[in-house]
Amino acid sequence: MTDDADLLAFRALVLERGRELYRDLPWRRTRDPYAVWISEVMLQQTQTSRVDGRWQRWLERFPTPDALAAAAPADVLDEWQGLGYNRRALALHRAAQAVSALGGALPTEAAALEALPGVGPATAAGIRAFAFDLPAVYLETNVRSVLLHELFPDAESVPDRELVPILRATCPDDASDPADDPRAWYYALLDYGAYLKRSVPNPSRRSRGHARQSRFEGSHRQKRAELLRVLLAHAPEGGAALEVLLDELNAVEVAAKRAPLTEKNVRSLLKELESEGFCRLLDGRWTV
Repeated sequence: MTDDADLLAFRALVLERGRELYRDLPWRRTRDPYAVWISEVMLQQTQTSRVDGRWQRWLERFPTPDALAAAAPADVLDEWQGLGYNRRALALHRAAQAVSALGGALPTEAAALEALPGVGPATAAGIRAFAFDLPAVYLETNVRSVLLHELFPDAESVPDRELVPILRATCPDDASDPADDPRAWYYALLDYGAYLKRSVPNPSRRSRGHARQSRFEGSHRQKRAELLRVLLAHAPEGGAALEVLLDELNAVEVAAKRAPLTEKNVRSLLKELESEGFCRLLDGRWTV
């Protein structure tokens, strides 16, 4: 591990670059744990520009964990459309129900946060740092990029286990200095990391866990997402028969110059979505 002098120099550099590159993003203007949590989930593998606007709209529709917990799954999925990975919306809904059952306030401890559906170590760390100003190991793509660029400039296939101790050692353990508390520290890392991705070859490619995102158009994920969109469109009328879903899906496939789906294909997709809690069959109609 890098020695203390190197870590001090690294911290000074990151804080300086963070002041220069600071991004005044909407979710940085709140310390509401629920609002921070929603931003953290939305920002996973989604561009900041796409989240700005959608985050505000979500909070208008579901302003508290209790409001989200009480919402119908179809409404939650409808609001999530366009943000990708619909499983996250269902996980948010289930987690909000768990939070609501416990009184409506998010816990502060990492273990309790990670016990919530869909909340992994990075999301829990983001909530702790940005909502509660508590020390955390917040290892996400931009943060990883800074660590690799500055501290592992010539290394390849760097495992996260070598990065985690550095974050433990560099994250402030209190919030006494607002210019250098856990919240400010990770904002600096995030903003410097975002800058590096625009200005140099992506350092995070040298992480052992780096994987290119697979193509979406024409993929199994695309067909699942399109089928869910069709199901949501028919939800107000109580769902749609398999034949209707097949016709509407194939209209999309043919327009995109892809081979049409068979009834067997769509039935398999429906069963897959049903097993994950996205839809169900009622009186011969599939609905969310």
